[in-house]
Amino acid sequence: MFSLTVRRHFMIAHSLPREAFGPAQALHGATFVTEVSFRRRALNDDAIVLDIGAAGTIIEKVLAGLNYRNLDEHPDFEGKLSTTEALAQYIADAVAAQIRDDVDGRELSGLDVTLRENPDAWATYTLDFE
Repeated sequence: MFSLTVRRHFMIAHSLPREAFGPAQALHGATFVTEVSFRRRALNDDAIVLDIGAAGTIIEKVLAGLNYRNLDEHPDFEGKLSTTEALAQYIADAVAAQIRDDVDGRELSGLDVTLRENPDAWATYTLDFE
């Protein structure tokens, strides 16, 4: 299995209005380092998993819809908690939707999205295509 990981970051505001989240119940900001790992069983004819530039463009397009947004007001999160784990899944699903029509994207076996909220805490969502 081969993988290619591309990293970007985005900033959001949100609240997590449940007692379990303590002070994070109030509106606060967060900067997430986003790592998307694209997985493939065999390299393509160019001996790569996916073009790094194309992968970065896809990620940037997905993150543009979140960057500098208050997720409490984002229509895709209406009635949902925007936890780190939930954001990782959201990004994975959105990236997968972007690559489904791409020739190399159809050959991928899955992807992993890791969101690093700080140097000591992160969450990963794994999406298998098979």
